[in-house]
Amino acid sequence: MPLILIVEDEVRLAQLERDYFIQANFEVEVIHNGRQAQQWLQENKPDLIVLDLMLPSVDGITLCREVRAKSSVPIIMTTAKVEEIDRLIGLELGADDYLCKPFSLRELVARTKVILRRTQVQTLDRPEQAGLLVSQQNTQVSYNGKNTELTLVELNLLNTLMARSGQILSRDQLIDRIYDDRRVVSDRTIDSHIKKLRKKLNELDPDHDYIYSVYGAGYRFEDK
Repeated sequence: MPLILIVEDEVRLAQLERDYFIQANFEVEVIHNGRQAQQWLQENKPDLIVLDLMLPSVDGITLCREVRAKSSVPIIMTTAKVEEIDRLIGLELGADDYLCKPFSLRELVARTKVILRRTQVQTLDRPEQAGLLVSQQNTQVSYNGKNTELTLVELNLLNTLMARSGQILSRDQLIDRIYDDRRVVSDRTIDSHIKKLRKKLNELDPDHDYIYSVYGAGYRFEDK
């Protein structure tokens, strides 16, 4: 069974989340403290993390940043804050989804299943493009024997651009293709994901730029 880590300081809410996940045939670990979550993650590898933004000891933003620096494990962030800046911070740090409290526990489980279906499918069987080999299962991109991990958003973004190599895709088109829940996402968020993806591709292959900015239009992927 997939292992879900819930990091939530509201004990009653964490218990309810746990019960819903167990009913949906998930294995669940519940932690109420950011510092304890750091320690647990040093020894364990969950399949997905439900992470509250406001936590004692170590907050959710810090924890998300630390996790994403080492792993591409999917992260759903939850918070009582609804300001746009918090939404952007959560997504730009590498969170894969975002729920504002109060939220439906059924929706939380449903979104979890969608994310896990994306990350646990078989390795993408597709022709190698531009020397890059993309693995859906491991959320990685490889080049000449080197590989780097991608976040789920970065993976979807790269797949979308590669599938339409040579074509200019606007930011709105990219948003529509990588976010299927019609959430409100700003151009700034897409630009941030593109910047991080470019950096990872450049580390694999410093001799070629794969993603080009087209002023006033969007982005274009170019093979070698």
